[in-house]
Amino acid sequence: MKLGLCMHPEKWTDAHLAMARQLGCETVVAWVPFGAGDGYWHAEDFARIRSQAEKHGLALEGIENFHPQHLDHIVLDEPGKEEQMANLVRTVENAGQAGVKCFGYNFSCCGVQGYYAEANNTDGRGASSVKKFDEAKVDHSPLPSRRFWFNTEIERRSAVDVLPPTTPEPDDPPIEYLKGTFRPLTSFEGMKKLIALVDSPANCLEFCQGTISTMRGIDVYEAIEYFASRGKIGYVHFRNTSGQLPKYAEVFIDDGYVDMKKAMSVYEKCGFEGTVVPDHTPRLEALDWWETGMAFALGYIRGIMGGGHE
Repeated sequence: MKLGLCMHPEKWTDAHLAMARQLGCETVVAWVPFGAGDGYWHAEDFARIRSQAEKHGLALEGIENFHPQHLDHIVLDEPGKEEQMANLVRTVENAGQAGVKCFGYNFSCCGVQGYYAEANNTDGRGASSVKKFDEAKVDHSPLPSRRFWFNTEIERRSAVDVLPPTTPEPDDPPIEYLKGTFRPLTSFEGMKKLIALVDSPANCLEFCQGTISTMRGIDVYEAIEYFASRGKIGYVHFRNTSGQLPKYAEVFIDDGYVDMKKAMSVYEKCGFEGTVVPDHTPRLEALDWWETGMAFALGYIRGIMGGGHE
């Protein structure tokens, strides 16, 4: 198993890459690393950021999310969706050509929404500000949209034999209908269905443990074991939460209801060898709360990896 860090474009700097290596990371994941450009991303784009990461002793493990303008016609079922679909396949093929190991994505016109009071509350430990969700406060105003099992379309349409795994992130928040749109990856059964659709090593999950842990009634350790033992996890968002739907908060990694040491032991027992990254962090009273929060989470994960949970 490898320790990694997911970095947004504004954090993708030589200084932050050096920081990641200094904190013990072996890999990095780049979140929407490029602009919309000409409708798809090129192999040389991926090669450039891979080279930059390698300069700091880091492997480029994955790309997280397409540019929204690369799939808006698809999710809204508009003219131009077929061209966009072809370009997304092209993007994933180009990523594989450049040596990217995983391609994570969120394929929903709603995206991640419904959270509130992220920066205006002091409900976390030590009066830190936490991201919260309450199903009763969700705006369900409908959007015209269509969502289908996009992951399998990448594999069916690709002209190459070997693709980097295309790894969808579970729908966050995990409620089945949001703003009038169906969201299939909101339950254990929904995730199982995705994996069963196509028997391919490229068909697996961006395993956001934080989101999965908030699914109604789920046993998060059972979910880890099910997908990890089948080789169906691309990489892991290792995050803790205060509980499950209908109401929860995203808390410090050591301050939630999930026993993170137990969770780590399940990944290891099942032979998972991919990358584990911290996900969101509460806002701290610090000059750079993101750097401080990530350093804390990385240190915690590093401490329980490789038998440190025993």
